[in-house]
Amino acid sequence: MDDAVIQTDGLTKQYGRILAVDGLSLHVPRGRIFGLLGPNGSGKTTLMSMLLGLVRPTAGSFTLFGKPPEKGELERQLHRIGAIIETPAFYPYLSGRNNLAYFQGISGRGHPGELDEVLDQVGLGGRGGDKFQTYSLGMKQRLGLAYSLLGDPELLVLDEPTNGMDPAGMAEVRELIRSLGGENRTVILSSHLLNEVEQVCDSVAILSHGRLIAQGEVAELLREQGQAQVRIRTTDDAKAREILTALAWVDSVSAANGYLVAGVAPDRSWEITAALSRNQVYVAEMTPVQMSLEQYFLDITEGESV
Repeated sequence: MDDAVIQTDGLTKQYGRILAVDGLSLHVPRGRIFGLLGPNGSGKTTLMSMLLGLVRPTAGSFTLFGKPPEKGELERQLHRIGAIIETPAFYPYLSGRNNLAYFQGISGRGHPGELDEVLDQVGLGGRGGDKFQTYSLGMKQRLGLAYSLLGDPELLVLDEPTNGMDPAGMAEVRELIRSLGGENRTVILSSHLLNEVEQVCDSVAILSHGRLIAQGEVAELLREQGQAQVRIRTTDDAKAREILTALAWVDSVSAANGYLVAGVAPDRSWEITAALSRNQVYVAEMTPVQMSLEQYFLDITEGESV
């Protein structure tokens, strides 16, 4: 497909008896933030390592920017990619800025003038002169993200980029990642944090035990899987529950956290309001219930062997 930055076909990696990645066929569209979601051990890091030429596939194939990673071509492709795989490794006695300068020099990516720019971009502008060994785990992750941005890559591959960060730092990095995806750049975000992927990603692939369970637009997947529901608060919830339960087109009615939850499509909200008002019960609040990515993941992986 012409808009695919990455396309895999039956990609497989086996280590002895362990099948780390099992026949994976993925389509990563250009200019999007694409989430790889799954628990630790689901094959996310192995997949990214194969895409970056760090691990040789056992079977299957893939393309980067529309071309297979053949000898000579892979080097050109890698110059268009910035990546963090697992915990970033830097020289402990060099400053953050000097680490970036060193790796920039040996990789041939970017130019000296952008070092301060990327440090500011990831929130290390005031600590770039400090030695790497003084950095917290969260700061080390930020420096890794700064390195991945050198050379303004077309594709960013980020493996657990918020690992070790406090909640404020995680929120800042999520906001940064959201700003990085767009027409000229694709971001692949690997995470086991479902809430993080839901907040950041446009599309997602869900992996379990090395296999692809689902892929597609986040909003579309949730809409397809989730039962249509609305949350209601009325002037008389007990009576409202009796009325709604008696309606044939309402699938279910339950009480939760001070609300009634009715199994009905949100576009029928006006019919709920009409049915209740005919019985002198009036709606004070009504909102659609959106299935979370966490619930979706639990639903589609139910029964998966551990």
